[in-house]
Amino acid sequence: MKLLQTIKNEWQLICHDAWLKALLFWLPVILAIAIWGVFSAGIARDLPIGVVDHDNSSVSRSLIRYYNASPTLAVVKHFNSMEHANAALREGSIYALVIIPNSLEKNTLLGKMPQVTAFYNSQFILIGKLINSAMLSAHGTYVAQIETFKNLANTRGNVKQAIGEALPISSQISPLFNANTHYGQFLVTAVIPAMWQIIIIATIVLVWARPLQNSSLEQWLAHLNFNEELKRLIPYILIFWMQGIIYLSVFYGTLQWPMHGSWLLLILAQFFLVLACASVATLFFFITLDVTRAMSLVAGFAAPAFAFMGVTFPTTDMPLLAQLWRALLPISHYITVQIQQVNYATTLNHSIGSFVALITFVSGLYIAKLLVEKRQRLNSLHEAKKEIIEKGCNL
Repeated sequence: MKLLQTIKNEWQLICHDAWLKALLFWLPVILAIAIWGVFSAGIARDLPIGVVDHDNSSVSRSLIRYYNASPTLAVVKHFNSMEHANAALREGSIYALVIIPNSLEKNTLLGKMPQVTAFYNSQFILIGKLINSAMLSAHGTYVAQIETFKNLANTRGNVKQAIGEALPISSQISPLFNANTHYGQFLVTAVIPAMWQIIIIATIVLVWARPLQNSSLEQWLAHLNFNEELKRLIPYILIFWMQGIIYLSVFYGTLQWPMHGSWLLLILAQFFLVLACASVATLFFFITLDVTRAMSLVAGFAAPAFAFMGVTFPTTDMPLLAQLWRALLPISHYITVQIQQVNYATTLNHSIGSFVALITFVSGLYIAKLLVEKRQRLNSLHEAKKEIIEKGCNL
C-alpha cells in the first residue's frame, strides 16, 4: 500500500509539473517525429552534380546521359568554364563536378584511354560515398558498353561473346542487412535511442532535485531514507520503458522496417537500459548534490553518445580512449543488442555481454547510497561539534 501511495504521489506531482510532463510525454514524441521526418525519404536521390564538357561529342553526351540515368545523380548544370564550375562546387549548389577532356571521342576510338576527372564534396561523408559509388557504376556500365561494341566486330556479331570479352569476370555483390540502404532504418533507429538516453538521465536528475525546491539541502539529507526515496523512481522507469516499447512498435510495426530477432530480448534490454540511465542520473546527482552541476555532467556524458555508439563509425577502429568512453555509455550496450536482434536474430548467448554491462550500471545506485550515508555522517559529526562548541561557550 505504501508503494502504491508513493507512486500515486509522484503521479500527482508529474501532473502539476509542466517541465516533467514535457520530458515524459510530448517532448520525446515531437523530437522523434522531427527526426523521422528528416530521414523519412529513406534513400537519397537526384543529388545535383555539374559537368564541364570540353569535347561536346556524341560519346561525351552519351556518358553524361549515363550519369543522369543513375537514380542517385542528377546532372543539373553544364558549365562552359572551370571558374563557374568551381564557384558552384564551393557554394554547395552541386555536390560533384565531372570534367570531360578534349578529344574524348577521338581518343576512345583510337584506344588511348582518355581520362574523365570527377571531384566531389567529401565533407558530407554519406553524400560523398553515394556519389562515388553512383559515378563508378555509371562509368563502368558505359565503358563496358563501348568495349562490347568494339568486340562485336571481332566476334562477328556474337553479342554474348562480345559482352564476355568486355567483362571477363562478372560479380554479384548483395548486402545482407538493410538491403535497400534505407537511411531511416540506419540513422533514425540509432538517433532516437541516443536522444532517449539524454532525456531519461536529465529527467531523473530533475526528480531527485525536486524536494530541494521546498527544503534546504542539509535538512533534506538529514531525513533522507535512500531506499524509500528510490521508490519514487518507479513511475518514471515504467513510463520510459513504455516509451521504448512504443518506439519499437512504430519502427518495426507501423513503419514495417525489417525485424528478424526476438522482441522479448529487445524489450528486456530496453528495461535494463532505463534502469542503467536512472542509476547514472542518481549517481550524478548525489556526486554533485546540485541540479545545475548534475545537468552539466549529463550534457558532457550523454550528448556525444551517438558518435560513440559504433553505428556511423566502426567500434573496432576507435582508439582505446574512445572505446573506454563508449563502454561507459549505457546506450552503447543497448544499441548492440538492438542491432543483433533486428538484423542478425542472434540468441541470448551472443547478447549476454551487453546485458551484463547494462545490469552493472545499476551498481551506481549502491554507490549513490554510500555517498548519501557518508554525507549524513559528516553532517551529524558537524552538528555534534557545533553543539559541543555552543555548550562550551555557554559554560
